[in-house]
Amino acid sequence: MARPATSIDVARRAGVSQATVSRALRDLPSITPETKERVYRAARELNYVPREAGRSLSTRRSRRIAIVAEALTNPYYPELIEPLRRELAQLGYRAVLLADSSDDVLTADALSDGSYDGVLVTTAARDTRLAEDLRERGVPHVFVNRTVDDQASRSCGFADGAHLLADLLVEQGHERIALLTGPTQFSTAFERERGLRSALREHGLRIRDTQVLRVDYTDAAGQRACRRLLEAAEPPTAIVCGNDVVAIGALNAAHALGWRVPEDVSIVGFDDIPAAGWNIVSLTTVHCDLNALAATSVTALREAMAGSARAHRDVLDVSLVLRTSHGPPRDVHTDTEHRTTLSRQ
Repeated sequence: MARPATSIDVARRAGVSQATVSRALRDLPSITPETKERVYRAARELNYVPREAGRSLSTRRSRRIAIVAEALTNPYYPELIEPLRRELAQLGYRAVLLADSSDDVLTADALSDGSYDGVLVTTAARDTRLAEDLRERGVPHVFVNRTVDDQASRSCGFADGAHLLADLLVEQGHERIALLTGPTQFSTAFERERGLRSALREHGLRIRDTQVLRVDYTDAAGQRACRRLLEAAEPPTAIVCGNDVVAIGALNAAHALGWRVPEDVSIVGFDDIPAAGWNIVSLTTVHCDLNALAATSVTALREAMAGSARAHRDVLDVSLVLRTSHGPPRDVHTDTEHRTTLSRQ
């Protein structure tokens, strides 16, 4: 039995490079019509079918969409990815989840080999080169819940949500407000901090630099940071957390130290993950409709795949979910002996 033809065989017959074969079969605009026709003709003559995409030469489509996400240890990501998968499935596309981690950093080359018709990027730093690299390779893509300059993106109103939290806490009477946030190279953290600082300035308040702690978005990091804040000489009366996972860690730390929530300290989050609504947690937080975010993101990707996308941002409205982890401030030094006793038990 003769071996199947490879892209190298097609390249040799067409008199082009292997990379040109890949680009031609993906119908990228950087390849001239004449070169594409040579590649198509060579592929037909050799009965070549690209394995990596499982697509036919007649359509040159894989019907697969890559979803780039962080490791799924953060429960927010499954809540976002599932509605994205449903939206894609309804349109006849298969979603392929690709983890972008420090151990296995994704590159534009891995996303532009013809395996995917488009890419939804749910995690990326503000200064990432991925956006530019994908654009140069002609790969349709949309950033979901992340914003990158001059790129099509769909996200929740991070700054607006932080503004809502600030208004709530100030109305409750809080003046010493701390922030546990992520690295500012991520648009989520950058915009939440910007929104919170802006809202507090409108109320004549500001966050002390010593009470802005940048942490990983994990419950363990939230616990460590909250403990550091509450053990300070002048602890905050309210803590705004960059996401609900950090906030749940902060709640655990406050409980371990004997602090009552919200009597001694208010703790609020962002994302409204399912665990935030558990009775034992009952976290006040910011909600964004992830079904709506998924629908508008997939629509934007379809526009990009059709060549009609505009590099603009759509920001979805957010709302407050008021539970029981916030309240008016009390003298944080009251019951110090009670809290110290509890923390030793």
